[in-house]
Amino acid sequence: MLAVALVPIGRAFDVPPSQTAWLVSGLYLATAVGQPVIGRLVDAFGPRRLYLVGSALAGLAGLLGTLAPELWVLVASRVLLGFGTSAAFPAAMSLLRSESERTGRENPSGVLAALSVSNQVVAVAGPALGGLLIGAGGWHLIFAVNVPLSLMCLVLGALRLPRGTPSVGASHVDVPGMLWFAGSLTAFMVFLMAPAAAHWYLPVLGLAAGCVFVHRELRTRRPFLDLRVLAGNVPLLVTFTRQCLAHITAYAFFYGFSQWLQDGRGLSASQAGLLLLPLSATAIGVTALTGRRGRVRGKLVVGALFQCLGCAALLLLRADTPPWLLIALSAVVGIPHGLIGLANQNALYAQADPARMGASAGLLRTFMYIGALLAAAATAVFFHDGATDAGLHAMAWMLTGVAASFLVLCLADRSLGRVAHRGEGGAAQPPTP
Repeated sequence: MLAVALVPIGRAFDVPPSQTAWLVSGLYLATAVGQPVIGRLVDAFGPRRLYLVGSALAGLAGLLGTLAPELWVLVASRVLLGFGTSAAFPAAMSLLRSESERTGRENPSGVLAALSVSNQVVAVAGPALGGLLIGAGGWHLIFAVNVPLSLMCLVLGALRLPRGTPSVGASHVDVPGMLWFAGSLTAFMVFLMAPAAAHWYLPVLGLAAGCVFVHRELRTRRPFLDLRVLAGNVPLLVTFTRQCLAHITAYAFFYGFSQWLQDGRGLSASQAGLLLLPLSATAIGVTALTGRRGRVRGKLVVGALFQCLGCAALLLLRADTPPWLLIALSAVVGIPHGLIGLANQNALYAQADPARMGASAGLLRTFMYIGALLAAAATAVFFHDGATDAGLHAMAWMLTGVAASFLVLCLADRSLGRVAHRGEGGAAQPPTP
């Protein structure tokens, strides 16, 4: 929803796109740090507790954003929202794994498809809903709507989620490891938000905290992240990398294209949101059609090809581009949205250590939000003077290069062929190092 609200918020507070970009960066910084940390807590204490706490934080964030008197309070609400929503995906993947173990059914592709469709609905219907809310009562409504949604999540979660019991390792959660990880990632992410030579100390601090983190994790009995297992699981590391690259282009399109539609094409927020509806329809349709097929390699390659096509098509856009071409582009970009996220989700389920499914799912989301953060930084750089045609075309060249790199990585990863075999034929065990 925020994608179509950045321009109205900037006008309301009289700030340029480089400052409203913090509304995106702040949430993704919080989520990039929070996902694996909360995912590990899900592994230790069960999904129900963490999901309910996260839902409550999301509601508080919505209330704070609705009443925000200035931009930086709005940014703080987005940071709180990032931590609150960090529980949802790790909790879902943890529930899937525990249900698979309970029933003995090792092929969850249908449920994973349903989860992916849910993600697609909220991700790509958000701009349209955001545009309608802004048209009805202003940008404050896109924050206020989180309050009733949070209450619904609290009620449904309390009624439906299994209570479960903490795992054996719940009393041995590696809190110092989590803090060193969070400190290191935060320093790097803050630098990426505003890269400059004057901020040289941030990556240095991040590297120092990262070294302490690695030293500790290699020596503790129950580490937050088992780096030996993770380093030996090359296919899973490649999946994380794919997730990052794919979402650089995905989120740059969401935020960059939406801002250009309003500033460069002269549309209203509501009109910009409606123009993204074909993306929603295509993404959901593609996910529904392909979701039950366990093979991931074909999905990734086809998705990468359409990503390249969509990024290159941005070079054709001008202030007088006819609406039918904008609608067609939106529909084309929906194809990789429907294929890539689901494929990476299936790959994770097959490649990750079952005992650390929550933490692994959190890391997958972390790499997604790192990609989103890089996209937000790119949008701030290319749209420094506004979302002009020239800025959009410069960003399109960068995005085409990223999409081409993603395609090469998909073609080169031979382990993807084995993911389908595990997902369709039996136990989803992590690959042998």
